[in-house]
Amino acid sequence: MSSLKLLAAPVAALALAGLAWLPWQPGPPAEAAERAVERISFATHDLPDSDGNQQQRPVAPDLEHIRPWISAVGASVGSMDLRGLGRPGDACLTDPRDDRLRVFPVPGSGGPDFEPFELHPDGLRYDRTMAPIGCVPTDIDQDGRQDVVAYYWGRSPVIFRNTGPGTGTPSADWFTAAELVEPMQVWNSTALNIADIDGDGLLDIAVGNYFPDGSRVLDETADDDPRMQMQHSMGDAHNAGVNRLYLGGGTEADGGLRFTDVSERWPEESADSWTLALGPQDLTGNGLPDLYVANDFGPDQLLVNTSEPGDVRLTEVRGDRDLTTARSKVMGHDSFKGMGVAYSYAPGADLPSIHVSNITTTWGLQEGNFAFYPTGRGEELLEGSFPFEDRAAEVNLAVSGWSWDIKPIDPTNSGREGFVQATGMIAGTEELWPRLQEMAMGNDQILSSPTSWMRIGQDGDISGDEPNRLWIPVGDQFVDAGSRVPFDESTPSRGFSVADVDGDGLQDVLVANQWARSQVHLNTSTPENPSVTLAVTRQGEHGPTPVIGAVVTVEGPGYSRTSQLYPANGHSGVSGSQLHFALPADALADATATVRWVDADGQHSTTFALIEGAQELRIDR
Repeated sequence: MSSLKLLAAPVAALALAGLAWLPWQPGPPAEAAERAVERISFATHDLPDSDGNQQQRPVAPDLEHIRPWISAVGASVGSMDLRGLGRPGDACLTDPRDDRLRVFPVPGSGGPDFEPFELHPDGLRYDRTMAPIGCVPTDIDQDGRQDVVAYYWGRSPVIFRNTGPGTGTPSADWFTAAELVEPMQVWNSTALNIADIDGDGLLDIAVGNYFPDGSRVLDETADDDPRMQMQHSMGDAHNAGVNRLYLGGGTEADGGLRFTDVSERWPEESADSWTLALGPQDLTGNGLPDLYVANDFGPDQLLVNTSEPGDVRLTEVRGDRDLTTARSKVMGHDSFKGMGVAYSYAPGADLPSIHVSNITTTWGLQEGNFAFYPTGRGEELLEGSFPFEDRAAEVNLAVSGWSWDIKPIDPTNSGREGFVQATGMIAGTEELWPRLQEMAMGNDQILSSPTSWMRIGQDGDISGDEPNRLWIPVGDQFVDAGSRVPFDESTPSRGFSVADVDGDGLQDVLVANQWARSQVHLNTSTPENPSVTLAVTRQGEHGPTPVIGAVVTVEGPGYSRTSQLYPANGHSGVSGSQLHFALPADALADATATVRWVDADGQHSTTFALIEGAQELRIDR
């Protein structure tokens, strides 16, 4: 072998590592880190097991040599309240080991038990070329009964509408499957979120797609399919399936749900990106959710929302680069692999920080996570400016591994949020990073052809032993407490759901593992403060329904903090539809919660007095 060939892999590694500038910052002092985590503990329980042990999915012939890569997504978990416990003690899970979508009571949640059951699209077209990738619990028709929206590779999403009695023992008979799109289309979806995009008071559905529309990725007979393409660039790919947006329109005369396709309003630069996560949040104060689109193989987008009922207007806003900022740290100009997005409000802050998972594997690919902190006013977004700057390295959040879902959490009721973060790609025994680095340096002209990709054997490993992260605030930085708790499983994971499943005032964590049994971590920490768990609802036909998009600000003596209700933010985890606030007892005594929301009549607000524990805030419009 020539010396040039011997040098190829290390040169590629150095080149890729140099794509991002990650200035080194010392983390919090060890003693401070230990004090911050000494109150934290979890009790871990397994979630219902799979009926199979599939470790790779069947794929199209052109993709056979990269089956592990193609099989690297599909684990998801979402929290919900199906039994009427007043807390999210139930969950849905998609498990790639048997490609099924299950609903079950969470171990340790209390209440009457029921047997786990499968949600299968009975009566709709479904075959072996389709697999569930994620489940989103939501009351999509806002009637007060818990529905589930599922998204797939191989077909467009399915709405499992709850038409059951709402009381008694939950079962699959409660749910009726319906198409989002008629007739069904072949999509390969990797993200789905629920929000009222146009501000008419009805819930809309945003879908992030991956492989090109029509490509039968999981069809073993799909030989020589011209649509079967990989990304055409490692850093600026725009040849994916089209992202979709459907506006809710109430019910038809026959009782079915009505949705209007307004996908043409999705900005072109974002519409054909390889999307892995969607994150709505009202950043401008106009009552409408702006949308962060986290993309694989290219720049993320922040879409600013100035819609009116029935008229969607989304405009991309990009950041500006200064002399000390690398181009790939600038909003809308990055070349990274965005795989998760979360928002977190610091105490007293008017704007949240925006946290995005990317790849940061030592000696693999050092892109760096994003932590965009506000530097100005949200109204500046309406003027085309991006009033945030990336501070991930400064706050010690830049390096985590091959990262996926990220969710805010305050495990000890400290009053300040940290984060859980899923990590890991493909677990095996044969290290493939050198080959991946070499392939990534190839010419973009051939990258979209699957035949140009390296062969990945069944024992291949790419960041397969990275631990999950539990980031805890210490001073102005964060420390990974996962190994101290412990909370550091090294099985590749994909999605987190944060919810108080047992109603004890502490946030628990459900984790969806890829190719392994998923788990719930029941929070047994020693709390620092009391907490309030707020369910913002309005009355539906069959009971209260969550007000998705509600903005809640809790205030008390010396205390103020805001949060917004978007449970499905991120990659493949859906948190509970309640908001959690921890505040000192002296602040709780006189605390209030101001709720803001929007509907077809405009913006509204009302204020409630608070008590410790769980509380329903019922709005009257």
